[in-house]
Amino acid sequence: MGGMEFNKIFAAVLVAGLIAMLSGFVAEKLTHPHKLKEDAYPVEALEAAAGGGQKEKLAEPILAMLAEADIVRGQKVSKACAACHSFDKGGKNGVGPALWDIVGKPKQAVGGFVYSGVLNENGGNVWNYEELNKFLWKPKKYAPGTKMSYVGLKKPEDRAALIAYLRTLSGSPKALPSASHIAAEAAALAPKEEAPEAAVH
Repeated sequence: MGGMEFNKIFAAVLVAGLIAMLSGFVAEKLTHPHKLKEDAYPVEALEAAAGGGQKEKLAEPILAMLAEADIVRGQKVSKACAACHSFDKGGKNGVGPALWDIVGKPKQAVGGFVYSGVLNENGGNVWNYEELNKFLWKPKKYAPGTKMSYVGLKKPEDRAALIAYLRTLSGSPKALPSASHIAAEAAALAPKEEAPEAAVH
């Protein structure tokens, strides 16, 4: 085999290799244009506690924030709910129940709306500030089986602002929480340690 023919074969193999590498690079960019720095849907793990136990993640307390909460911010946050809920006095039910005068109202009490989930099995039968906070944090955790698809409000400031706004949707807004209610909520929502599972031998 002559040197010229060998060079042609070598060049053909080299070009084929380069095309294969370039194709792989282009395919990677087309299917994964950018890599996320963190998971799109972060999974909240239980926090490890001293002594090997774990702390159950709960909604942060918000009662102390309500008096100074930004109602305008709450109204803006509520726009994410407006596709399913009405906020006006005499407003009709949509995919979700009407929310006028919801603070202090019995759960599952909006006339003409068929509820899902187990709202009454978690925290009593009234939408007080504490229960709204826990529900808005993670609706599906609060009411397993609910058809409400909203994942919840992670930031306590957003929950406080939304609840403060909901409080204004009434002809007679409910009283703000007392100091004793604020202290009781903080104690109730303090992370609880769970005993570690016994090792299987």
